[in-house]
Amino acid sequence: MDNPKTDPTGNAVKDPEDWVTGDEPMTGAQASYLKTLCEETGAEFNGDMTKADASEQIEALKEKAGH
Repeated sequence: MDNPKTDPTGNAVKDPEDWVTGDEPMTGAQASYLKTLCEETGAEFNGDMTKADASEQIEALKEKAGH
């Protein structure tokens, strides 16, 4: 197993379900980017998402928008 202290790249990518703070409300930056992606793709914006849920929706909408 890689040591997260000596291999920060491998440690930097985590599944949102494994985030310690994933249940907290999404950040302002996430909300702003998510709102933009929703406008681009016609998806409905939900401002009450958690950090983890917002991250997952951002990734899905980025793919849909071709980013």
